[in-house]
Order: sequence, then C-alpha cells, then structure tokens
Amino acid sequence: MPNSFYVTTPIYYPNAAPHVGTAYTTIICDVIARYRRIMGYDVSFMTGLDEHGQKIQESAEKNGYTPQEWVDKMSLNFTSLWEKLNISNTDFLRTTQQRHIKSVKEIVKRVYEKGGIYKGEYIGKYSVSEETFVPENQLVDGKYMGKEVIDVKEESYFFKLSEYGEKLLKHIEENPGFIKPEGKKNEVVAFIKQGLQDLSISRTTFDWGIPLELEKGHIIYVWFDALTVYLTGAGFMSDSLEFEKRWENGETVHVIGKDILRFHTIIWPAMLMAAGIKLPDTVGVHGWWTVEGEKMSKSLGNVVHPEEEISKYGLDAFRYYLMREATFGHDADYSKKAMVQRINSDLANDLGNLLNRTIGMQKKYFDSEVVLNKVEEDIDLEISEFWKKTVEDVDHHINEFQFSEALKDIWKFISRMNKYIDECEPWILAKEVEKKDRLSTVMYNLVESLYRISILISPFMPDTAKKMAVQLGLDIEPENVKLSDIEKWGVYPQGNRLGEAVPLFPRMEIEEKEKSEYKLDLKIENPIKIEDFSKIEIKVVEIEKVFKVEGSDKLLKFIVNTGKEKRQIISGIAKYYKDEGALVGKKVAAVLNLEPVTLKGELSQGMLLTTAEKKKIGLMEINSGVKIGTVIK
Repeated sequence: MPNSFYVTTPIYYPNAAPHVGTAYTTIICDVIARYRRIMGYDVSFMTGLDEHGQKIQESAEKNGYTPQEWVDKMSLNFTSLWEKLNISNTDFLRTTQQRHIKSVKEIVKRVYEKGGIYKGEYIGKYSVSEETFVPENQLVDGKYMGKEVIDVKEESYFFKLSEYGEKLLKHIEENPGFIKPEGKKNEVVAFIKQGLQDLSISRTTFDWGIPLELEKGHIIYVWFDALTVYLTGAGFMSDSLEFEKRWENGETVHVIGKDILRFHTIIWPAMLMAAGIKLPDTVGVHGWWTVEGEKMSKSLGNVVHPEEEISKYGLDAFRYYLMREATFGHDADYSKKAMVQRINSDLANDLGNLLNRTIGMQKKYFDSEVVLNKVEEDIDLEISEFWKKTVEDVDHHINEFQFSEALKDIWKFISRMNKYIDECEPWILAKEVEKKDRLSTVMYNLVESLYRISILISPFMPDTAKKMAVQLGLDIEPENVKLSDIEKWGVYPQGNRLGEAVPLFPRMEIEEKEKSEYKLDLKIENPIKIEDFSKIEIKVVEIEKVFKVEGSDKLLKFIVNTGKEKRQIISGIAKYYKDEGALVGKKVAAVLNLEPVTLKGELSQGMLLTTAEKKKIGLMEINSGVKIGTVIK
C-alpha cells in the first residue's frame, strides 16, 4: 500500500472574497499534493472555511442574512475560485458541517477530562477582526496587528496553555522539520520562552458557534473550533480506519501564512498534546504579497484578484509566477512587469521554443514519426545524468518548501536541452545520409526530454503538461504518470507520431501605464456635495477691535467689518495671540451665515477661519489688497 500523505491549507474566513494571498497558499498545497501523487503517495488534500465567530454573525445581520445563509453564499467565492485555479483538493470542509461539530465536541471533552480546561473570567483586550483575545504585551500602540481592540469582561472556560511551554520547546528541538523555514521556527521558540498564558476557549456575548456542552450559554471559541478542522478532514470521529491511516500512521503537512503562525505552532500542538493525539509532521509558513512595492489593501485599491489575473495572463502562467517569484517564508512582490517577463522569457522562450523546435524538426526530418536507431555519444549520457540530478534536486527543494528553487532546477534542464540542440546541430546532421541514425538519436532525446519535463512540471502547471502531452502525440494524463515509471531513459514509445506544434505561451507586451501626477483613487474623508458647500458664505472681513472675554483664558472677542455691517465674533484662539492688539487692521476669512450662538455670555455672529499646524492655531489672513466683503469660493 502506498504511503499516506495529508496536506492542508488553513481554513479561510469567508467574510471577504479570496485574493492573491489566498490563491498562493492554496496553489502551494496543490503543488505539494500533485507532486506527492507522481511520487506514488496516497494523497489527501483538505481545504475549507472557518464559518463561526462574531464577525460572521455581525456581517450576516448587516447584510440581511442568517449566519448560515451568509456563509452558504460566501463559500461559493472559494469553490468557484478553486475550480478556476485547477485545485485538486479531495475535501472541502466547512466548520458548520456536522462531522466537524462532532470532532470539536470530542476534542473539548478529551482535554477537559484530562484536566486541561477550567472555568474562569476573562478581563482584557479582544480583537474582533482577528477573533482572538490579546495579552497586553502583544499590543503595539494599543493595536493588535495594526487593528483596533476592545475591552472585554466575560465568563469563560480556559485551556491550560501555560503548562505546555517546555513540552513544545522539547518537541521543536527533537523534530527540526516541524516548523519551516528555520526563521519562523526561531520566532516561535523565542515567543514560547517569553512564557505562555492560558487561552480562553468559550464566549458568551454572541451565539454563532458550536455550543459548549460543559455549560449552557457558552459557545466554543473560534480557535479551538477552527484548528480541530484538520482532524476532521483526516477522518477523526467519522472514519477510524481513515484517521489511523491519514493522521496516526501517515505524513501530515499544514501550510499557513505568517499571520497565523502562533496559532498553528503553539496553540494547535498544545491542544493535540492535551488530547493525547499525534502532532502534525510539518507546518510550512509563507510570507505575504505586496503589489508593485506597496502593501496590498482595499483602501489603496491594489488588491490582486486571481480571476482577473487568470483572464489576463492564463492560469498556468499565473500559477508559475506565484511559485517562481516568491521565496517561501519571505514576503514577495506582485508585479505586472515581472509577470510578463516571466511569461516571455521562461515560458515562451525557454519551454515553448524547445517544444516548438523539436516538433518542427521531427516533422521535417522524420515526417513526425519518432524513430530511434541508436548512435550515442558522450553528450547523450551527460543528458540522462543531468536528468537524474534534476529529479533529485527538485525532490529536495519541494520537500523543503523551496518551490522557486525547484522550478529553477527544472528550467536548468530545459536550458540544457536547448543548448543540446545547438551543440548537436540536427540541421547539419540531416544533410548527410550516413548521419541519419545519429540524427534519430538526437531527436529522440529531445522528444524524451520533453515527455519527462511534462511530468515534472505537472504539479506546477497541470494544463500545460497536458497540452505538451497532446503535442507529443501521447494519450496520457501527465499527472497520473509516476516518476518511477520514467526512471530509466528511453520510455517514449518508438514509432509514435508527434502532433502539431501550437504555441504554449504567446508572447505578451508589457503594459506601460502612464503614471499620474496626482492620486487617482483618492479617498475623501467626511465627503460633502457641492450643493452643501454652496450653502456656506465665506467672505473677507477686517478686524477693527479685539478684546479678551472676561472669565475665559481661551476666548477673544472680535469686532469685524464685513463691508455691509459690523459684527461681533468670538474665537477660541487667545492663547496663540498674546498681543491681541496686533490683530487690529488685519483682513481675515470668516463664515458669515452661521446661526448666532452665545459663548460665555457673549454673542458670536459668525466664525473666523483658522489653520492648524503642529497644534498651533492661526487666523487665515488675507492679502491687504483684497476688498472687504469679497466672497471666497
């Protein structure tokens, strides 16, 4: 029986549509799953949605849905995108499903019975956006991960996370591959050494969640709920034989973004320890995506939508770019220019030309029939050895989550085969009848190499691999071919005929977007309409007298000439003008159609306009040449 392999994405929050970061995580898992399949593993690949919590309930109410109706609607954004991205998941798990609810209740029960859960009261900060209670030492400028927190005081059940610091450190030390890459492991170790605090696992202030059976009125807190999904996907509490195969005896890999690192490398393994369940083998942690050098955000209007990019560049080009451009564990930048350069250089020139040249020459020299009258030279043996090294390097890099390096390995082989054409010069061999057998060997090696390339790129670009197989005259699904099936050189069937050459990746032009001298997507705070502004009467007035208001350190009383009449205006700028008499004779801007008010017993018949810079207030002075009563528009 093949080795069991289980890979999971994080379960995504369905409140918002998926973006390039979501697609990236899921494609990583798809690449891993597809690669393990061609390596001969029995693969299970789970992805899904985290559908409980306060944010979901609030969003549902705001949009006029029940929480269940809301998550049913929003889940379609993800299933639709996974189809467009050609994701090969075997399970799509939602935390509202009964099989998951059963799993969560069992985990809570096991941990409670082992003394790992107790009742208490939570007093402190809570992040609604991240669905987590936040210790004071994790706040930066009063915020958590740049977002506002609220004060919370409520009765809660707690998980004894504080007891697992040493156990976690021991596990990490004894299992160096538990957290990848190394930098993220070091970050987790440093955090644990600061000391862990017990974790609240229930809420009473809202009801959209799984009821806590320990006490009525409590629902299970989202992280204790959400993390258990990985067990559910492996068959926990639904199929004991499957769970034994997948989780207990198989290899388990989680892939997550760095924003949920601590939940998956501290809380989750501690929960499993408390429940007496084996820990996952590896947690792979990737970075975030910026866009053209800027942070991706709705406010900046630069969110990358995968569907749009697929429509513009093609699915496999999009998949290739994400895997090639990012160094796993580090942040990466999404650039349209870089995308086009990758398409033209790597995909169209390197891979596309190798395929097109080979098919074209095979058609010209052998009427598309692949024949082999073997006449080998040292260079041919070099090629077969290069292939062996390529497979070894790719295997190492994928297992280390170094996907960009794995693609570099494959492209080194592609480049070598392009060079092989130039070195062997088939067009010269074709001119001499006695070199026909040597020509057949050279051409066979080219066809053989392309067949092997199609298999090795299938985890990254499954559609392209299939197109290559068709053009190579093979009625196969490259993703179903095992690497062990092509271990020995010479597996392409002799006598087979190649298909027609069709460009895999047409060249693209870089869109040079003219840079605007001003911000096009400017966000206006507290916007008003032009009709609102037209109601305001702003005119030039001249200060004739200034007095301090009795009983106030802040207020000054102005007598101003509006050009039509004299008015009294009160302004709170006394502390900024110690010599108020110096203001007499100055022309300033004033709003004249404000409803009169009384301040400290003094009537104010308008408002003087001021400027504020570095907490210093000053009157908006007008050039002395402007007439009193002039309208300011």
